[in-house]
Amino acid sequence: MSRIGKMPIAMGNGAKIEVKGGIITVTGPKGTLDQPMVEEVTITEEDGKVQVQRINDSKRARAMHGLYRMLVSNMIQGVTNGFTRKLEIAGVGFRAEMKSDLLALTLGYSHMIYFKAPEGIKLETPDPVTVLISGIDKALVGQVAAKIRSFRKPEPYRGKGIKYEGEIIRRKEGKAAGK
Repeated sequence: MSRIGKMPIAMGNGAKIEVKGGIITVTGPKGTLDQPMVEEVTITEEDGKVQVQRINDSKRARAMHGLYRMLVSNMIQGVTNGFTRKLEIAGVGFRAEMKSDLLALTLGYSHMIYFKAPEGIKLETPDPVTVLISGIDKALVGQVAAKIRSFRKPEPYRGKGIKYEGEIIRRKEGKAAGK
């Protein structure tokens, strides 16, 4: 039995789940999320707890059991609390600012980079070296954070670039240190 899959999911305050026509719909105070469902798992709700069960012990059903339990858990957490990723910018002259609905990044290139957030994602710049990405879909928040980070990944010699909050950049010694 999947250790993750067998754990029940507590419904958040104000969250509702509905399974209809092979689609899982979770509604809460922050919005609504949909997820297509596979036929190897079933989802039931009783007295404020959601349970995910598999229909048999095939390899695919075992794999989908834990996956769908976490997907449903993330959907419930997203519509009740939401998700946030924080990016930090390091480098002389590197900065970020919001210009109307665009994120304007100055990252040492000869041009500025403008990034428009997809629907459902909110971008903020509390200071010029910090970007906050928030939304209700965990996968989309992570993908937007990865896209912004890809504009200038942190380099190992000076540590300049965009990194996740708390990310540790392994530093290398320069060629002068080898002598």
